[in-house]
Amino acid sequence: EVQLVESGGGLVQPGGSLRLSCAASGFTIGSSSLSWVRQAPGKGPEWVSGIISGGSTYNADSVKGRFTISRDNAKNTVYLQMNSLKPEDTAVYYCNSDPWWGQGTQVTVSS
Repeated sequence: EVQLVESGGGLVQPGGSLRLSCAASGFTIGSSSLSWVRQAPGKGPEWVSGIISGGSTYNADSVKGRFTISRDNAKNTVYLQMNSLKPEDTAVYYCNSDPWWGQGTQVTVSS
């Protein structure tokens, strides 16, 4: 059974940092593509960052220079390091590797 389990969300002040984790089981992340997708209250899903099997990474313009996606093949886990967080980064963050989705983790940026 394939599972994606996110963790690491929480409440942080503007300018702060968080690191999200997505632990995968049932498949090997090193040979797959994974993305982080977020959904803010009242808005549609927004693709944030992705990593492909070859290791190349991609980021949405809204997070470039602030967010970094990476993976640890030994732990079968993908990370999203989020720095310089802004209130507009507040959302539920989901890990995705088509067709599978995690349950999401809430990130709230507020003073």
